[in-house]
Parts: sequence; C-alpha cells; structure tokens
Amino acid sequence: MTDQELLARYYSDHNTEWLGHLLQRYTLLLLGVCMKYIRNEEEARDCVQQIFVKVITELSKYRVEYFKSWIYTIARNHCLMKLRDQHGRQTQLSDSLLSAWDEEPGKNRHWEKEQLLQWMSQALEELGNEQKLCVTLFYLEKRTYQEIASATGYTLMQVKSYIQNGKRNLKLSIEKKAREGIQK
Repeated sequence: MTDQELLARYYSDHNTEWLGHLLQRYTLLLLGVCMKYIRNEEEARDCVQQIFVKVITELSKYRVEYFKSWIYTIARNHCLMKLRDQHGRQTQLSDSLLSAWDEEPGKNRHWEKEQLLQWMSQALEELGNEQKLCVTLFYLEKRTYQEIASATGYTLMQVKSYIQNGKRNLKLSIEKKAREGIQK
C-alpha cells in the first residue's frame, strides 16, 4: 500500500496498525535524520521514539497529505529543538557585564541566575502582545514556527519576525537592567 492509502485508512478508522506500517517504513530515514543532527546513536534512537509519539498525537490533529516530507520535517524540527535545549536558551549577558557584576566568579552564581531570571521575566512583560506570545510559545512551550502560526493566526513570516524582534528586545532590556543594577 502507498503512504496515502495507509493514511486514508488510518483517518477513516483510526486504527494505529496502519500508522505502525507507516512508521516502520520510515524508521531508518528518521534514524538517519536524527544521527545527522544529534551524532550520538543512543540519543538518536531515543529521538526516533519521541518522534513516533509526536507523530501519533499530531496525526489526530492534522490531515497530512505527503507523509514522507511531513515526518521528515517533524524529525528535523525535533532534533533542532533538542540541540537548542542542549545549548541552553537563556539570553546571555556579555562577558564584560558579568565580570563587572561579580568580582569572584562562581561565588554568587546562584544570585546571578536568580537576578537574570527576574530581569528576563520583567523584560518579557514589557514586550508587545504579539512578541510576548510568540516568544513564550517558541522558547517556553517549545512550539515550532508552524505550530505558532496555526495557533495564533499569524503568518509564518510574522511569527519569525515577532520571535526575532522579541528576542532582540529581551536582550536589550536585560542588558539595560544589568547596567542599571551594576551602577546602583
């Protein structure tokens, strides 16, 4: 059976057996995609399992026409989100601000993180509604651009713009708060 026939059967009776055939068909493709990004076989295998779960939940919400390209996109986005999580998503203060902030690195690290989180929370509240919503969905709820566009009604370009501008505005606001904090 073709992908479209398996999907049609799944959509008609929601029998996960049809979905199982599809996922089995693309397991090696998914593993290859995950290995390309993650570069660790064990983590890549874990990612494939997580992608399977995501596919099962997402297919009940959306009508997919081209399964291969859709599942590839899901896999790529999952891996990119995982990499972004590994590298951390906190907005970084410049080294000069951090060194001016604390003479003995590590001694007040807990206080620094708490202060940074407080400033970030304040800066987030200062953003416009569109930027605040898109930044929150992207960074805190780990949604993709497409998911945000679907949820908000914004175009994909608007979502990208709101996130990019929101991130820049957050950084500027946090750096301003840090300078003001150092001067006090």
